Order: sequence, then C-alpha cells, then structure tokens
Amino acid sequence: MIWLELSVEVDGEAAEAVAEALRPYAYGGVAIEQIGGPLPALQDEWAPQEAGEARYAVRIYIPEDQAAPMTLRRAQEALWHLGQLYPIPAPQVQRLAEEDWAEAWKTHFTVTRVGRRLVIVPAWQSYTPRPEDIVIALDPGMAFGTGLHPTTQMCLTALEALLQPGMSVLDIGTGSGILALAAAKLGAAQVLAVDTDTIAVAAARANVRLNQVEGVVRVEHGSLEVVGNSAWDLVLVNILAPVIVRLLDAGLGARVRAGGILVAAGLIAEQAPEVIAALRRAGLTLSEQRQIKDWVTLIATAPRPSAPPPPPPARARPAPAQSGGNRHTPARRASDRLSSWSPLHAPGQSAWPP
Repeated sequence: MIWLELSVEVDGEAAEAVAEALRPYAYGGVAIEQIGGPLPALQDEWAPQEAGEARYAVRIYIPEDQAAPMTLRRAQEALWHLGQLYPIPAPQVQRLAEEDWAEAWKTHFTVTRVGRRLVIVPAWQSYTPRPEDIVIALDPGMAFGTGLHPTTQMCLTALEALLQPGMSVLDIGTGSGILALAAAKLGAAQVLAVDTDTIAVAAARANVRLNQVEGVVRVEHGSLEVVGNSAWDLVLVNILAPVIVRLLDAGLGARVRAGGILVAAGLIAEQAPEVIAALRRAGLTLSEQRQIKDWVTLIATAPRPSAPPPPPPARARPAPAQSGGNRHTPARRASDRLSSWSPLHAPGQSAWPP
C-alpha cells in the first residue's frame, strides 16, 4: 500500500494544538517528534527544556485510497483555521511505500536524558548507561511519540520527584507506555496503564515486555471502567484538557487514594483554570502548578481522612469514704457516683457507695 505523509514543523507551544487538529484525519494516531536531536540534560528536577526552544515535526499518515484526496484536503483546512491562532507553516505532503511508512517516524528519535536519572533509549539503538542511569527502552510505534514533547518531559520529571518506592500508580492515556515504564523503573509496586486506542495498548504492552516489567505493569484497553473502584497512590493524566475535565467529572478524583497525588499535564495556560475547577469539584486540592512557556502541569492531592477525636480522659475513681472521716465532706456529683459503678458487685448488692 502507498501512504501519504502530511507533516508540519512547529515550535513546542503549537505542537499539541496541531496534533489535535490533525487527529481526526490520521490513520492510527499522530506522531510528534523533536527535530534536531535530543534536548540537553535537564538540571532542575521538575522543569524540562523550555518548550519554545525546540521545534517539532507533527506527522500523520493517510492511506492513498479513494478517500485520500478529501481526507487530505480536510486536514489542510484544519491547519489553515488553526493558523489564524498560531504561526503555522504550510504542511508538506509526500508519498511513502509500506516499508518506508513503517520506518519514517524513527528518523528523529535518539537517546534522550530527562530529569536526573531517566534516559529514554530507542529499542534499536545501543547505549552504555552511567551507574546512576535508569534506562527506559522504547519502541513507541509509528504514532505515539517518544517522550520528547514538553508535556511528557514535565510528567517524567514530576514522576521522578514525587514517586516513592512501593507506591501504586495509575496511568490514564498511556500511549507508548513511557510514563508507566518510568514508574516501574523508579520503584512503583504496581502500575495500571490504560488507553482507549487499541494500537497504543499493543505498543505499550510490547514496551512492557521489552523492559521486562511484566510483574509490575499491566496494560488494559479502556478508561475509568477498567480501573473500577480501586484507588491509587499516584495518578498520571497526560492527555488533552477537555478529556481531563471529563474524567474528573466522571469520578477520576475518587481513584486517588486519601493523601495521594494526581499529576495532570497536556494543557496550555489558558485551559488551566477549567482543569483546576474540575480538580476542586472532584474533591482534590491543587498543591502546585508548573508552567514552561505555554505548557502547564498541575499537581493535586486527595485529602487525608480526619483523625478521630481523642477519647476523653478517664475519670479517677473516688476513694471510698473512710470510717470516722470528716462528716462534712462535700457530696459527690451524680456523674461521679455513676462512674463508680462496677460490674464486679455481687448480684443483689448495691453499686452505690453507702
């Protein structure tokens, strides 16, 4: 089969918007790849390289069949309308044979260091790790990116900062599985990764096997219905803002264990207030907001259960009256008398003091 590749080069701030505009016309998904090599190592434990400093190729693939001309025209129209908001160059279109289509997206995927220890390595490349490296081997498939996008990097650095060994992790919209893999490599006890795209699920499962973390990571097709009523220590949601809002309104907040953390990414600054409002409706408290250029990551926590009030101090049992004592000792209160009752009295014997 012959394929049409439509690609457009944009900066990091526009990449997600372009990908969303092209998504309805893509076969299987949208590829977002950085141009010009990997980002430099990130020094801050949270902040990735600023989004505006890198450029990205956003690509979709369309089978060259009878519907291809109409699909291509609609995709180009979507980019034209988006161009009224972002400076978007004209897209490039080329024809690819089947074997070229399968390999085209690999061109710009190279070894990438994120955060202090995480290193993303293409499955087909060799890499000699440093002693402190946590290596994630990744074969994301044609349509699911490589972890080079700023929102994914922000999630990875947040994960490295927040995850404690033994935590349980839920990854909603896992894509290639990169966040789930990082969680497992950082010491999570169990990870559930879900996605509504069957191609993403297949890619994520393959990467789980590639990284030999089958005992920790489980990948399932679906969304909240797969999660059920289980609650998790750390929940990752790196998808589009409207989807995050819908998930929160559908009960995602209840999937965060008391005292647990939710990381929401994939949104731009103007969408943050809507997502923050949804977090509050879900009973979560915004604890931190990070912004790199136009990209925002939100950290929210679930309230811990209130501690029960301490029991009242036990009353001291009054000493029995001494024979020959002061006849003018004040009378005890009724509550004192009641508290002096003991079940050890013999049947028929009064519990009241004489």
